[in-house]
Amino acid sequence: MKSIDVIRNEHQAMAAMLHALLSLVRGIREHRLRPNFELLGAMIYYVDTFPERLHHPKEDQWLFRLLGERHPPARALIDRLQAEHRLGASRIRTLEQALARYREGGETEFPAFAAAVETFAEFERNHMHCEEAEILPLAREHLLPQDWAAIDAAFATNADPLIGASSSDQFDNLFTRIVNLAPAPIGLGPPSD
Repeated sequence: MKSIDVIRNEHQAMAAMLHALLSLVRGIREHRLRPNFELLGAMIYYVDTFPERLHHPKEDQWLFRLLGERHPPARALIDRLQAEHRLGASRIRTLEQALARYREGGETEFPAFAAAVETFAEFERNHMHCEEAEILPLAREHLLPQDWAAIDAAFATNADPLIGASSSDQFDNLFTRIVNLAPAPIGLGPPSD
Protein backbone atom coordinates (compact mmCIF):
# COMPACT_ATOMS: atom_id res chain seq x y z
CA MET A 1 0.00 0.00 0.00
CA LYS A 2 2.80 2.38 -0.90
CA SER A 3 0.29 4.38 -2.91
CA ILE A 4 -1.41 5.56 0.30
CA ASP A 5 1.84 7.26 1.29
CA VAL A 6 2.20 8.71 -2.21
CA ILE A 7 -1.37 10.04 -2.14
CA ARG A 8 -0.88 11.58 1.30
CA ASN A 9 2.47 13.09 0.27
CA GLU A 10 0.91 14.54 -2.85
CA HIS A 11 -1.91 15.99 -0.76
CA GLN A 12 0.67 17.54 1.57
CA ALA A 13 2.49 19.06 -1.41
CA MET A 14 -0.77 20.50 -2.73
CA ALA A 15 -1.67 21.81 0.74
CA ALA A 16 1.76 23.47 0.99
CA MET A 17 1.30 25.17 -2.38
CA LEU A 18 -2.19 26.34 -1.40
CA HIS A 19 -0.85 27.65 1.91
CA ALA A 20 1.89 29.56 0.08
CA LEU A 21 -0.61 31.00 -2.40
CA LEU A 22 -2.94 32.07 0.42
CA SER A 23 0.01 33.61 2.28
CA LEU A 24 0.89 35.70 -0.76
CA VAL A 25 -2.71 36.84 -1.14
CA ARG A 26 -2.82 37.77 2.55
CA GLY A 27 0.47 39.66 2.21
CA ILE A 28 -0.87 41.61 -0.77
CA ARG A 29 -4.15 42.35 1.03
CA GLU A 30 -2.23 43.64 4.07
CA HIS A 31 0.10 45.71 1.84
CA ARG A 32 3.16 43.80 3.09
CA LEU A 33 3.81 42.35 -0.36
CA ARG A 34 3.53 43.66 -3.88
CA PRO A 35 1.95 41.35 -6.42
CA ASN A 36 4.42 39.21 -8.30
CA PHE A 37 2.37 38.06 -11.28
CA GLU A 38 5.06 35.71 -12.55
CA LEU A 39 5.08 33.90 -9.18
CA LEU A 40 1.28 33.82 -8.88
CA GLY A 41 1.03 32.46 -12.43
CA ALA A 42 3.62 29.76 -11.74
CA MET A 43 1.79 28.67 -8.59
CA ILE A 44 -1.53 28.46 -10.41
CA TYR A 45 0.17 26.53 -13.19
CA TYR A 46 1.46 24.09 -10.55
CA VAL A 47 -2.00 23.49 -9.04
CA ASP A 48 -3.24 22.85 -12.55
CA THR A 49 -0.44 20.74 -13.92
CA PHE A 50 0.46 18.27 -11.20
CA PRO A 51 -2.77 17.55 -9.33
CA GLU A 52 -5.16 18.00 -12.23
CA ARG A 53 -3.14 16.14 -14.85
CA LEU A 54 -1.39 13.42 -12.84
CA HIS A 55 -2.81 12.95 -9.34
CA HIS A 56 -6.58 13.11 -9.91
CA PRO A 57 -6.62 10.96 -13.08
CA LYS A 58 -4.79 8.17 -11.24
CA GLU A 59 -7.17 8.36 -8.30
CA ASP A 60 -10.08 8.09 -10.74
CA GLN A 61 -8.62 5.34 -12.91
CA TRP A 62 -7.12 3.16 -10.21
CA LEU A 63 -8.14 3.84 -6.60
CA PHE A 64 -11.74 4.93 -7.17
CA ARG A 65 -12.47 2.42 -9.93
CA LEU A 66 -11.17 -0.55 -7.95
CA LEU A 67 -12.83 0.56 -4.72
CA GLY A 68 -16.14 0.97 -6.56
CA GLU A 69 -15.82 -2.56 -7.92
CA ARG A 70 -14.92 -4.12 -4.55
CA HIS A 71 -17.26 -2.06 -2.37
CA PRO A 72 -20.34 -0.80 -4.29
CA PRO A 73 -21.73 1.15 -1.28
CA ALA A 74 -18.80 3.56 -1.78
CA ARG A 75 -20.03 4.41 -5.28
CA ALA A 76 -22.00 7.54 -4.27
CA LEU A 77 -18.97 8.99 -2.47
CA ILE A 78 -16.71 8.07 -5.38
CA ASP A 79 -19.12 9.67 -7.86
CA ARG A 80 -19.10 12.89 -5.82
CA LEU A 81 -15.29 12.98 -5.65
CA GLN A 82 -14.97 12.28 -9.37
CA ALA A 83 -17.43 15.11 -10.07
CA GLU A 84 -15.21 17.35 -7.94
CA HIS A 85 -12.21 16.26 -10.02
CA ARG A 86 -14.07 17.29 -13.17
CA LEU A 87 -14.89 20.66 -11.57
CA GLY A 88 -11.19 21.18 -10.84
CA ALA A 89 -10.41 22.21 -14.41
CA SER A 90 -13.10 24.91 -14.43
CA ARG A 91 -11.95 26.14 -11.01
CA ILE A 92 -8.40 26.46 -12.39
CA ARG A 93 -9.73 28.44 -15.38
CA THR A 94 -11.51 30.74 -12.91
CA LEU A 95 -8.22 31.30 -11.07
CA GLU A 96 -6.35 31.97 -14.31
CA GLN A 97 -8.99 34.44 -15.49
CA ALA A 98 -9.06 36.21 -12.13
CA LEU A 99 -5.27 36.51 -12.21
CA ALA A 100 -5.34 37.89 -15.77
CA ARG A 101 -7.95 40.47 -14.79
CA TYR A 102 -5.92 41.45 -11.72
CA ARG A 103 -2.69 41.72 -13.74
CA GLU A 104 -4.36 43.84 -16.42
CA GLY A 105 -6.92 45.72 -14.34
CA GLY A 106 -4.87 46.55 -11.27
CA GLU A 107 -5.86 46.82 -7.64
CA THR A 108 -9.59 47.06 -8.28
CA GLU A 109 -9.45 43.43 -9.51
CA PHE A 110 -7.57 42.14 -6.45
CA PRO A 111 -10.67 41.31 -4.32
CA ALA A 112 -12.05 39.03 -7.04
CA PHE A 113 -8.66 37.34 -7.45
CA ALA A 114 -8.29 36.87 -3.68
CA ALA A 115 -11.80 35.42 -3.46
CA ALA A 116 -11.05 32.98 -6.31
CA VAL A 117 -7.87 31.80 -4.56
CA GLU A 118 -9.64 31.41 -1.22
CA THR A 119 -12.58 29.53 -2.76
CA PHE A 120 -10.25 27.22 -4.68
CA ALA A 121 -8.10 26.51 -1.61
CA GLU A 122 -11.13 25.72 0.56
CA PHE A 123 -12.58 23.44 -2.13
CA GLU A 124 -9.29 21.55 -2.53
CA ARG A 125 -8.72 21.21 1.22
CA ASN A 126 -12.21 19.80 1.76
CA HIS A 127 -11.74 17.44 -1.17
CA MET A 128 -8.40 16.11 0.10
CA HIS A 129 -9.78 15.73 3.63
CA CYS A 130 -12.67 13.63 2.33
CA GLU A 131 -10.31 11.39 0.38
CA GLU A 132 -8.09 10.85 3.41
CA ALA A 133 -10.81 10.53 6.04
CA GLU A 134 -13.32 8.48 4.03
CA ILE A 135 -11.90 6.93 0.85
CA LEU A 136 -8.53 5.71 2.11
CA PRO A 137 -10.02 3.87 5.14
CA LEU A 138 -12.57 2.19 2.86
CA ALA A 139 -9.81 1.26 0.44
CA ARG A 140 -7.71 -0.25 3.24
CA GLU A 141 -10.68 -2.33 4.30
CA HIS A 142 -12.01 -3.51 0.94
CA LEU A 143 -9.22 -3.61 -1.65
CA LEU A 144 -7.29 -6.82 -2.29
CA PRO A 145 -3.50 -7.20 -2.47
CA GLN A 146 -3.60 -7.37 -6.27
CA ASP A 147 -5.60 -4.12 -6.32
CA TRP A 148 -2.96 -2.42 -4.20
CA ALA A 149 -0.20 -3.75 -6.45
CA ALA A 150 -1.87 -2.12 -9.48
CA ILE A 151 -2.56 1.14 -7.61
CA ASP A 152 1.00 1.23 -6.24
CA ALA A 153 2.43 0.74 -9.73
CA ALA A 154 0.30 3.56 -11.14
CA PHE A 155 1.17 6.06 -8.42
CA ALA A 156 4.86 5.13 -8.45
CA THR A 157 5.16 6.91 -11.79
CA ASN A 158 4.01 10.27 -10.37
CA ALA A 159 6.78 12.80 -9.99
CA ASP A 160 6.63 16.02 -8.01
CA PRO A 161 9.60 17.96 -6.63
CA LEU A 162 7.58 19.24 -3.67
CA ILE A 163 7.41 15.70 -2.30
CA GLY A 164 10.99 14.78 -3.09
CA ALA A 165 10.26 12.15 -5.72
CA SER A 166 12.37 11.89 -8.83
CA SER A 167 10.75 14.23 -11.26
CA SER A 168 10.74 15.30 -14.83
CA ASP A 169 12.62 18.40 -15.91
CA GLN A 170 9.30 20.22 -16.27
CA PHE A 171 8.45 19.86 -12.57
CA ASP A 172 12.04 20.46 -11.44
CA ASN A 173 12.12 23.72 -13.39
CA LEU A 174 8.68 24.81 -12.18
CA PHE A 175 9.49 24.08 -8.54
CA THR A 176 12.86 25.88 -8.77
CA ARG A 177 11.18 28.87 -10.40
CA ILE A 178 8.51 29.11 -7.69
CA VAL A 179 11.04 28.79 -4.86
CA ASN A 180 13.31 31.43 -6.40
CA LEU A 181 10.46 33.87 -7.03
CA ALA A 182 8.65 33.49 -3.70
CA PRO A 183 9.79 35.82 -0.91
CA ALA A 184 10.89 34.38 2.45
CA PRO A 185 9.61 32.57 4.39
CA ILE A 186 7.71 30.95 1.50
CA GLY A 187 10.74 30.69 -0.79
CA LEU A 188 14.22 32.03 -1.44
CA GLY A 189 13.32 35.04 -3.55
CA PRO A 190 13.94 38.68 -2.67
CA PRO A 191 11.60 40.48 -0.29
CA SER A 192 8.63 42.04 -2.05
CA ASP A 193 8.93 45.39 -0.24
